[in-house]
Amino acid sequence: MVKKILITGISGFIGRHFTRSIAAKKNLEIHALVRPQTASSRLAEFDDQIVFHQIDLADILALRAFLQENTFDQIYHIGALRGGRNFSRQEFFDANVNATEQIALSAKEKKSDLIYCSSVGVFGAIPLELPANNSTRRQEDNFYHYTKIRSEAIIQNLVLYGLKAVIIRPAISYGAGDYGFPYTLVKLVAKKLMFLPDKPVMIHLTNVEYLASVFQYFTDHDLKPGTAYNVADIEPVYLKDLVDFINTELRKKPYPHRKTIDYKYFAFGEKIARFLRNELWISRFELISKSWYYDIQNTRKDLGIKPPQTIPTFKNVANWYKTGKE
Repeated sequence: MVKKILITGISGFIGRHFTRSIAAKKNLEIHALVRPQTASSRLAEFDDQIVFHQIDLADILALRAFLQENTFDQIYHIGALRGGRNFSRQEFFDANVNATEQIALSAKEKKSDLIYCSSVGVFGAIPLELPANNSTRRQEDNFYHYTKIRSEAIIQNLVLYGLKAVIIRPAISYGAGDYGFPYTLVKLVAKKLMFLPDKPVMIHLTNVEYLASVFQYFTDHDLKPGTAYNVADIEPVYLKDLVDFINTELRKKPYPHRKTIDYKYFAFGEKIARFLRNELWISRFELISKSWYYDIQNTRKDLGIKPPQTIPTFKNVANWYKTGKE
């Protein structure tokens, strides 16, 4: 039996890797929503395998009309506006919350499975307890995290009325091709500008290929409605160990340039960023000066997919950086 599925966010880092993992499957008819202004070069690899529909998630009227006219067996809702982007709060809310509500309502009405990509950011950039788990208190510490919390609440409410949905919460993902936090980490080490606080910091990342395999799991297996899965590598790592590993990959020798400074300077920088209401810089200071990691036990138990070790898997980011591809 051929499943008709819809993917949002196919041109993004996570969506692209997930789509690559299933594009050759013969039992899937794949459709994807893409923003009208998306460069054709970003979609060229899927031209012969996927049906594209040019609809912006923030265009709620167009999205609603499309969903009314089409029915899918499964919807993988991965698309969203990420934090730190230059969009108004209304655009963020439409693309991240209102669009999710429309997709969830349609999935409930048409009995589609919904696999929703949220974020461990619902626990805040730095969780209030470690490891963060499904019972950990949510934190609306920036607007992006707020939109994910609201979207999860909408989905869980509709599950009570028959929606078949699961929530996937990735930790910060790494792999070749993304310019987020992991790439910045490599860049700072490469330029000998990596400063670390004078206290142990543990961080918990997720390999994007492993994350893609989590989404792929649901193309062949039934889901448990209302279940939320934190997705990250098998265990957190000490930031200093990851920095040393990156340097070894870049220079083939131990890291002589790791600079350790008093934690108070990170706290001061975070304080200034909060005063300026700069969410991007707030998170940058927090992510390298405080620990953040997650409970992934139900993910491993239910899905049976073994996560990788961050070290040495992170070498793919370092190797990509060395190629100079921008």
